[in-house]
Amino acid sequence: MTGRAEPDAPRKVPLPAGSGSDENTASRRSIEPIPPGAVPVMEAIGISKGFGATTALVDVSLKAYSGRILALLGDNGAGKSTLIKILSGVFPPDGGEIRFNGQPVRFANPGEARAKGIATVFQDLAVCELLSVTRNVVLGREPQKGVAPLKWLDLRRADEMARSALHRLGVRWERGLDERGINISGGERQSLAIARAMFFGSSLLILDEPTSALAVRQAGRVLDHIAQARDQGQAVILITHNFRHALSVADDLTVLAQGRVAAHFRRDEVELDDLTDLVARVA
Repeated sequence: MTGRAEPDAPRKVPLPAGSGSDENTASRRSIEPIPPGAVPVMEAIGISKGFGATTALVDVSLKAYSGRILALLGDNGAGKSTLIKILSGVFPPDGGEIRFNGQPVRFANPGEARAKGIATVFQDLAVCELLSVTRNVVLGREPQKGVAPLKWLDLRRADEMARSALHRLGVRWERGLDERGINISGGERQSLAIARAMFFGSSLLILDEPTSALAVRQAGRVLDHIAQARDQGQAVILITHNFRHALSVADDLTVLAQGRVAAHFRRDEVELDDLTDLVARVA
C-alpha cells in the first residue's frame, strides 16, 4: 500500500471483504481513461522536501490533466499543503522535477507560477475582504481610463468583466457587484475566486480545502462550480479532507501518507469505504 503508483496507470489497493458503500451510488459515473499520449498540464516527478530534521515529502509524483479533477487526499501531516506550495511557487523542492505542459519549470516565487497560468485558491485567502466583488475579480488586472500618469479605474468595464467571469462559471450573483468581500459567504468567496482564475486564463486551478467549514448547500454549489471549471477544460487539483466531496467530482484521486504517495485511483475504481479504510491503515 505504500510506494508510488503512476497517475495514468491506477492500481487497486487490496481491501477487506465487504468494503464499498452504496451511499455513494448517486455520485457514481463513468470516468474516461486518460488518452494515450496526453501531456499533463502539471506533472510532479519524484518531489522531495524537508524542513531541517523533518521530512515532508519523499519521491512524490502526480499528474494533472486538462479537463480532469485530481483530488489530493490524506490525513493531517500527509504532506498535501507542502506539495501544493511547491507546485504554486511558495517553496522550492529539494529534489525532483516539475513540468508544466511538458516543459521543466522551476518557480522562484508564486508570481512566476501565476504567470504560467497556475491559480491557487486558499480557503482563507479567496478574496480581499475590504474590496468589492468587482475589484476582487479584476484585482491586479484593473481596466483603466486616461493617459499616464493620469489614469483611473474604468469601473463600467470592470463591472462588465466581473459579470462575464461569474456568468462563465454559471454563478447566479444576486447581490450587487459593489458588495464588499467581508459581507459575502464562504461559498460565494470560493466561487468568486474560481471565476476570477478562469476569466484570466488559468490552465491549472489548485483549490485548498474549498469546502471546509461550509454549510451543505454552499459546499454543493462550490463543488458544482469546480465541476464546471473542469468541464470548460481546466486542470484542477482539489485538496480536501472530505472524501464524499472528492468522490462526487473527481476523475482521479491520489492518497498521500507520511509524505509519500500511498495509492492512485480513477474515480470509478474506488468507493467511500475503500478510501476511509486505506487512509486509516497508511496514516
